[in-house]
Amino acid sequence: MKKISQIGSLLKRIYRLYSGELLDILQQKGFTDLRPSFLEVLLYICENEGPSIKEIGFACGLKKQTMTSHLNELEARGYIIRKLSDRDRREQKIFLTDYGQKFKLYLMEATSEIENEYSKIIGEVELDRVEHLLKNFHTKINSVQNNELPML
Repeated sequence: MKKISQIGSLLKRIYRLYSGELLDILQQKGFTDLRPSFLEVLLYICENEGPSIKEIGFACGLKKQTMTSHLNELEARGYIIRKLSDRDRREQKIFLTDYGQKFKLYLMEATSEIENEYSKIIGEVELDRVEHLLKNFHTKINSVQNNELPML
């Protein structure tokens, strides 16, 4: 049991370092109204054109109530706008505003800067390995939790 608790603790510490660095860079660029919890949501919206609220929540692992709160805040701060889906009028799609598009440029620049920094620290091959390993671990854990794979 010790391994998984150490892995979880290390992942949380790495994420805190990363999100802290990212937030610092963005605040230096003038985006001082963000909280760390908004970053993952905004990153997903920036990387995916017009996702639904459900898609964002699933990708970020957030509950509907949390998603609603985050999106309300981001909309009030001028980063996003909600539009009804052309295919299903009951579904809302999330888009970046002009201000959100400006933010996206700085966000992508900042994440690239941090990735380059981390690549210098552990090497690009090692960083790729960590990413692959964590994606594989996440996929398998989700599959087991959704009863798609048997527990070993």
